[in-house]
Amino acid sequence: MIESIVVCNDASYNAPQTMTALKQLNFVYGANGSGKTTISRIISETSLYPRASLQWKDARPVETLVYNVDFVRKTFVTQMRGIFTLGEESADILEKIEAAKAQAFEYWNAIGNLQNNLGQDENSGKRGELKTLQANFEEQCWGVKQRHDAHFKVAFEGLRGNKARFCDRVLAEASSNNAALHDVDTLKTRAETIFQDGLERIEPLVRPSFADLSAYEAHATLSKKIVGKEDVDIAGLIQRLGNSDWVKAGMDYLDDSGERCPFCQQRIDADLTARLNEYFDETYIADMAAINSLAENYATATDTVLTRLETILAHGSKHLDQATMQAEFDRFKSRIDANRNLIEAKRKEPSSVVLLESTAEINEEILRLITEANAAIAVHNDMVTNHASEKAKLTNEIWQLILEEEKVSLKAFLDAKTVLDRAIAGLTDGIEKKTEDYQRAKLTLTELEKSVTSVQPTVNDINAMLESFGFTGFKLATAPDQDHLYVVVREDGADATATLSEGEKSFITFLYFFSLIRGSHAASGLTANRIVVFDDPVSSLDSDVLFIVSALIKRILDEAKKGKGLVKQVFVLTHNIYFHKEVTFDSKRKKKCQNHETFWIVRKTENISSIEPYDHNPIRTSYELLWNEVRKPERSNITIQNTLRRILENYFTILGNRDKDDIIDRFDGREKLVCASLYAWVNDGSHSAYDDCYVSPNEGQVGLYLAVFKRIFEETQHIAHYNMMMGIEDTDEAIVADIGPVAVAAT
Repeated sequence: MIESIVVCNDASYNAPQTMTALKQLNFVYGANGSGKTTISRIISETSLYPRASLQWKDARPVETLVYNVDFVRKTFVTQMRGIFTLGEESADILEKIEAAKAQAFEYWNAIGNLQNNLGQDENSGKRGELKTLQANFEEQCWGVKQRHDAHFKVAFEGLRGNKARFCDRVLAEASSNNAALHDVDTLKTRAETIFQDGLERIEPLVRPSFADLSAYEAHATLSKKIVGKEDVDIAGLIQRLGNSDWVKAGMDYLDDSGERCPFCQQRIDADLTARLNEYFDETYIADMAAINSLAENYATATDTVLTRLETILAHGSKHLDQATMQAEFDRFKSRIDANRNLIEAKRKEPSSVVLLESTAEINEEILRLITEANAAIAVHNDMVTNHASEKAKLTNEIWQLILEEEKVSLKAFLDAKTVLDRAIAGLTDGIEKKTEDYQRAKLTLTELEKSVTSVQPTVNDINAMLESFGFTGFKLATAPDQDHLYVVVREDGADATATLSEGEKSFITFLYFFSLIRGSHAASGLTANRIVVFDDPVSSLDSDVLFIVSALIKRILDEAKKGKGLVKQVFVLTHNIYFHKEVTFDSKRKKKCQNHETFWIVRKTENISSIEPYDHNPIRTSYELLWNEVRKPERSNITIQNTLRRILENYFTILGNRDKDDIIDRFDGREKLVCASLYAWVNDGSHSAYDDCYVSPNEGQVGLYLAVFKRIFEETQHIAHYNMMMGIEDTDEAIVADIGPVAVAAT
């Protein structure tokens, strides 16, 4: 069965129009040229309308038979294709056909159930569940990608813009990734190097030499008291006064002072200079030279180290702990400055004892920092040398991290997917096997049908209908020497194809189509389910034939409604209001559509067609509209007079040919007076013209006369017609609901 039809950009349909929730019976009304035939053509040959679409129940198409102008044009030719129908020669074979059909139908239903479980498309059934599962997992994977994209985008290249591809990569990695697992911070650090653009080798940091510093800082001269020779006669005095350094410094002035002391200006002995020189002997001079040499060497060595360290800091290597190195540098420089000051003090006071602060522990820390930096640089340079392999290794380790982070959701997904994959595989296998069974059953049915089918019963049936309907000037016959073809002939056997009227052509073509519904153009396939479309079948037919066609179509409608025959769905499209009323009439229908039917109107405005659905039959006669006015609880007290008159006149006077006096005479006593006054009131209210004075009937009057209006139908034995037109059952409660308490009280 067709569940929906979409018409899009075909003929006069500029915008998509959809007919949804289609049922067994579907009635479409529209004026000539409004776009009805486009709908029937889409049902007939959807492939010719690529922008249109049909949605089939359970995605299983059924054979369609479409009666429209195209069918008439193709069918009514000199020779028409024969229609095979089942004969009645062998009851045994017919029973076998029914059994084979039932078996094929059982397989067909089984395939349908399996297909429903599997899913008619990727959005339903198990396939729909798998798609939903996949979509949810894709979102989870995408969340991981979003979380790590800033740092690992190089590892995600080619996947960053597609959720499905990223998810597929996660699943692929889950089955093959054996990389080592590292924490995310480690991977981020490596990614900054390996994934950076323009990656180049880095020269290692040059280690400064601290080898001489320790020796200088522990030099023996620094702790030695440098003084003059002790066996000189003035040595005792100098040692007692402890002014050796002061005396040595004063000797620089003695040569320029002559015979007097440069400090006290007293005369000095001639041999004082000789005795002082003897006191400050070669040992003293050697020790002082050692101090001076130490000062110069220490300054040179430390300057070299400081320069090297400043160069390292200025380079700003990211592999070096810059903050710690800067702190150690500052500490080293401070200690060097202090030691230099101490050496300088020793030079000025050689007799003093000086102890320098060792820089050994600072030197070791600096060398440690440089060694660590160079190790990192070596790793970096190895990465540069083996960049491709390092990049691949890091990428694999990043995916391993992702697998670790998502291992719970990944396992849940894989477990659920395994269950669904097995179910889908089982259903698919079941469908294949049932399809094979169905094809075998269908082949058996075809062979049985071929054994008892014939084209002659169709000729007999059509001719019988033509004769019963008064068409005796022509008939259908099998073509000479070609009993699988039909021709239209006169009584004398002459070809009548070219001489039939348009109405006769339309009628015999319709009877041919009506027979085709029960048969087939092939010797098999007579028992296949089908959908039937009638598109303006009463065109060019007079009123008598219109009712004949309507009666035949209503047989098909009844079969589809009950769902017991071959016809599973019917579409009726027409521009003829009378025909529409005939085929849609259903005494059981209340105000709304029944569960087995839909109603539509095709309209064309400014050459653009549109399709509108209705929840009721939108085509009504004027007589129905009059009753509709009576049924409405909010009826107008002003127009109700004319409404009642027209109903009574149409039904009793025009159709029933009954005089109002005859109806009035059916009442006695008070009721007769009320009935007479009703007719008087009706005629007065609907025919009189008023000037400037008018009093509308009040609720009491309207209720009273509505009650009498109903009594007229009761007294004339037409209460069934009243109840049918009022849409009520023969119960007092329904009458109370529709007429109101005033009317009930009046009765």
